[in-house]
Amino acid sequence: MAAPGQPRCASYDAIVIGAGIQGSFAAYHLARRGRDTLLLEQFFLPHSRGSSHGQSRITRSAYPQEHYARMMPHSFQLWQQLEDEAGTSLYRRTGLVVLGPPGDPELEGYRHRVGPDDVLNAVTLAQRFPGLRPRPGEVTLWDSTGGVLLADRALRAVQDAFRRRGGTVCDGEKVLRIDPGAEITVTTSTGMYRAPRLIITAGAWTNAVVAPLGLHLPLQPLRIDVCYWREKEPSSSGAVTPCFIATGLPYAPHGIYGLPALEYPGLVKNTPDEDFILDQHPKYSNIIIGAGFSGHGFKLAPVVGQLLCELSLGEEPSHCMAPFTISRFPGVLRAAL
Repeated sequence: MAAPGQPRCASYDAIVIGAGIQGSFAAYHLARRGRDTLLLEQFFLPHSRGSSHGQSRITRSAYPQEHYARMMPHSFQLWQQLEDEAGTSLYRRTGLVVLGPPGDPELEGYRHRVGPDDVLNAVTLAQRFPGLRPRPGEVTLWDSTGGVLLADRALRAVQDAFRRRGGTVCDGEKVLRIDPGAEITVTTSTGMYRAPRLIITAGAWTNAVVAPLGLHLPLQPLRIDVCYWREKEPSSSGAVTPCFIATGLPYAPHGIYGLPALEYPGLVKNTPDEDFILDQHPKYSNIIIGAGFSGHGFKLAPVVGQLLCELSLGEEPSHCMAPFTISRFPGVLRAAL
């Protein structure tokens, strides 16, 4: 313990900056491997300033990009593992409907991931989900594994599991300085911490954290407005409306997705959605960076956390990392501030 008025100083096997869903899973996987891990968060938990808060997120198996499609079965498995460990339900299966014009690249990517029996004609769609009405000629696909992750509950569950495995969470501590080296020193508003490995999952604050390390990533923090519409004809049977994704819409270039009325009875939510960064710092190999998740990263967080853990420990990653490298962006390494 530090003396009164003095900053505390401690050493760990690993430090994770950012206690959103990605950082929390990275810390959890490190703790599962017996590493004494510190999870740092600049705001007091729980908070709603990042992209991991809220009551629900879509999950699904169907993905237009092959690398994400390969990761999803593993993600479902790890979510189930956390449910078993936490003793609570984190996922509700509702199914997912994907709608869009034939020939649209994203829609055709989805079509390659589903079976022939999962292409719904207009009659079948109207019978099963009368509230979804595609335009003439649009294709409708069905992913029976789609559903809703209970986001706030999931974040609490993984953080609680991390603590049960001996992990330390320090919230309300803003990172002021990172000194790289074989032993990395992280100075916060409250203390100073050292570890041989560091994972940065700082969400919209990532560039502010990595800029002093000479790195500027092409990240664009966006404020996404979440909108709710009241159901015109609420279901009287108790059946849950499926999740849906509409792609290739001329009036919505980023697409639209919606979730059923689980957060607020009688309402549905829509928002828009891009590619992850999971890599070592180009100059400091013991600093790992995870960024670019907002929009579709929540469902993959258990796998992302494992990959970040594996990178930090020098293990062979569980999945191909080629799509997630920093090197795909030219000119990101600059002189340190």
